[in-house]
Amino acid sequence: MSHLWVRAEERANERRVGVTPTGVAQLLAAGFSVTVEDSPTRIIPIDSYRQAGAQIAPPGTWRQAPADAIIFGLKELPGDTGPLRHRHILFGHAFKGQADGQHLLKRFMSGGGALYDLEYLVDKTNRRVAAFGYWAGYVGAALSVAAWAAQHAGTPMGCVRDWPDQEALIADMATRLTSAKAPLPTALIIGALGRTGTGASDFLKTLGITPTAWDMAETAHGGPFPEVLAHNIFLNCILANAGVPVFVPASAAKAPRALRVIGDIACDPSSDFSPVKLYDHVTTWAEPTLRVANQPPLDIMAIDNLPSLLPLESSQDFADQLLPHLLTLSAMDQGVWARAAAMYQSATAAL
Repeated sequence: MSHLWVRAEERANERRVGVTPTGVAQLLAAGFSVTVEDSPTRIIPIDSYRQAGAQIAPPGTWRQAPADAIIFGLKELPGDTGPLRHRHILFGHAFKGQADGQHLLKRFMSGGGALYDLEYLVDKTNRRVAAFGYWAGYVGAALSVAAWAAQHAGTPMGCVRDWPDQEALIADMATRLTSAKAPLPTALIIGALGRTGTGASDFLKTLGITPTAWDMAETAHGGPFPEVLAHNIFLNCILANAGVPVFVPASAAKAPRALRVIGDIACDPSSDFSPVKLYDHVTTWAEPTLRVANQPPLDIMAIDNLPSLLPLESSQDFADQLLPHLLTLSAMDQGVWARAAAMYQSATAAL
């Protein structure tokens, strides 16, 4: 049976994990070997994994893991590991022309390993089998409201930290609006029918904001989209892919607009297909927004690990979605794993 090695995340501010202790117990019962690296930041304590029966390893020791181990993490690998000899499951952000992604693919090619990208674990209808999208939308909408409140307060938004639960997040955002004496903004969501758009809409409604909800039918004509500029907040919940129209051109910064905040929740600014053309790099927990115009102000929120700001709920939800497929890891030539492998092979063949 397969050996799943759950690595400690090495990216700052990443507390999520893709499998829970309950999932580990089920994998062990099915005959898998499971190693979990210790982590000082993971939202679920290591003792819970130990009690579930996992072998515990020091953080970062996946580099020396047996060659047949399948290394499982969420966010990107550190750049100091050179050629990659293992099979890895992670969000690689490597199949849309991203510069860092091309480098990652070459590391796999030189080491003889392989990437099973979590974004491309899809069923027969090409729908992702596990995603953090709902919580990305939920938190992304919240931070966009926070940016709106900060503008009205006349102060920088300031750094953000994770919340213990969604109730604390809602209370924080309500307080920010009240303290800033900010009116409820108008908001437009593109991608409203997907997981991410649903999460964004659900959050806004907790504050009494009813968003304008668009999806494929409203954007099929390809633009331009003056309605984006007519709302105070625009939330992009559409993944950057070939054929996605430009929702916010570079010229929008100087155009007449009610638009004050863009929440680029899909957040893929380095992709050639990005539908928001006003910026070229993600924002961070330390600096959540990027100001791209001053008169009137226009801020972009583009944090690329939004669900980690609600790490417990998002981890539990994602892990529940993914577990049935982890239980099929002994047959990686079939199903979702075979489709992910095909995507990797196609991408590397083009290098």
